[in-house]
Amino acid sequence: MTKKQAKNIIRIVLLAGTVISLYFVPWPIVKAWIKPLPDSVQEQVNAAVDMGFDGIIVYVDEGRKKPAYFAAGYKNRENKIPADPHALFKIASVGKLYTALAITKLVRGGKLSLDKTLADYLPELKGRIEYADKITLRMMVQHRSGIPNYTDAFNYWAAPKETDDEKLALILDMPAKFEPGEDYEYCNTNYLLLGSIMNKLLGYNTFKFIQKEILIPLNLIQTYGSIHDINMDDVMSGYYVGYNVDLKTDDIGSMLATAEDLGKFIRALNDGSVFKDKKEQEIYTSIYKYEHTGLIPGYQTIAKYHKDIDAVVIQFTNTVDFEGHNWNLSEIEYNRIVKIFRKKKSP
Repeated sequence: MTKKQAKNIIRIVLLAGTVISLYFVPWPIVKAWIKPLPDSVQEQVNAAVDMGFDGIIVYVDEGRKKPAYFAAGYKNRENKIPADPHALFKIASVGKLYTALAITKLVRGGKLSLDKTLADYLPELKGRIEYADKITLRMMVQHRSGIPNYTDAFNYWAAPKETDDEKLALILDMPAKFEPGEDYEYCNTNYLLLGSIMNKLLGYNTFKFIQKEILIPLNLIQTYGSIHDINMDDVMSGYYVGYNVDLKTDDIGSMLATAEDLGKFIRALNDGSVFKDKKEQEIYTSIYKYEHTGLIPGYQTIAKYHKDIDAVVIQFTNTVDFEGHNWNLSEIEYNRIVKIFRKKKSP
């Protein structure tokens, strides 16, 4: 083989590799990312429909300005009901912010200790959850317990469990993912157990405590603990790609809120007005974060405060595809909305 022939073969191999690589490029993500930024937020919100979302709600609180509401697509696609910026939405894991704050308030009040263990509060789980006598409340709040995640059970989202006992049963007697405090792994079981601990301590459902200590003081009257507490017509429908059933009636234990209520909560969390005193705020800061995302079938939430522009931006999108690029597209949509506000604030 001559050098020229060898070089031609190399060129062919490299070209073939390039073609194969391009085949696997997530073009919808690339297209959404490189598209020129529109001048208005509403234009960007409208673009979410072209990305494959059935509906989107965006709420923006820029400090002293009047809050802004944006929506596009459908609240319910079957009946062609337009997206309503004031609709209720399942906020999924964003509810962990409220749970972590409730834990904080009970710790500040001397009713719980972050350094006591799971076995101290739920002794019946010793021997059923590995290291129950070494896993502290702090570790559970921070996802450093090593407890297996019940939503990782095979095909869990095909038929989600409705009761806490059913969810917990999925991980009992399983080996730990790692020794307590030695690693980090996001785990819904941690917050399931934290809720159980608070229920037992209080003698009533933790959400009532959240209402009394967090929601009522902030005048958040559109935040709920369950789909059983609301008029279902007020809830934005949720969809999974390739599955035509509306998922809003599925009872999977998610809190619900309007974008406005969630935005007010995120603002209060970040400006400190949700805390009774500086010590309570210090406790919270030491154990958890001030923003969150949520993802369950039919519902995606991004809830963050952006200090550089003093803005809380909440985004709800009601179409989910765990197997595709759906979540990445929702993040791109969110980041582009924030960029538009930054651009407007720049000199």
